[in-house]
Amino acid sequence: MQTDRTLILGLIDTCRAVIADHADHLCELDRAIGDGDHGTNMRRGCDAVYLDRERLSAMPLAQALETIGRTLVMNVGGAAGPLYGTLLIEMGRRVAQANEPNFAAIVGEAIDAVARRGRSRKGDKTLLDVLYPVHTELVRQSALIRIARTAKESAQSTAGMKAMRGRASFLGDRSIGHVDPGASSCALLASAICDYLKEYRPA
Repeated sequence: MQTDRTLILGLIDTCRAVIADHADHLCELDRAIGDGDHGTNMRRGCDAVYLDRERLSAMPLAQALETIGRTLVMNVGGAAGPLYGTLLIEMGRRVAQANEPNFAAIVGEAIDAVARRGRSRKGDKTLLDVLYPVHTELVRQSALIRIARTAKESAQSTAGMKAMRGRASFLGDRSIGHVDPGASSCALLASAICDYLKEYRPA
């Protein structure tokens, strides 16, 4: 499946910019319940993808997604790299296998793969607490503005959750009251992508 190279370039630039703008805040969130490096790690991964943007934009969509996923696995530290990488790699594989891709179904299958990789589920205070609600809105064919709002609200809702996975889980009840940094970066990316797509016009 070929796609407009402008779309791939735009999405890469958009994701890199929103992470760069919020990297310090993501580190602050992570210092409260983790290692304090989530923003730095995410920025490193996005920068690595950006450096390869011209080559990626010339690829079919499926190949671009898989390649970006592998780049994130190699460049983003901690649990975030394998989780974000799994999401994109699985999306790429499913796009390649589908004769008529159903985007919502593809995203749902990829999210399930992330859950298996992280041995997590919704409610464990992870990025899944953003991904699953976003997927629900995709299935409903909701407007982009609603999907973005759902992503942001879902990330904020993790403050009331007790961490069940990762370093934050060692804090037990003390993790309650803090927004999960992975959920926050996921919401930032999802909302930025929605904002970009609202203005995107195919060449």
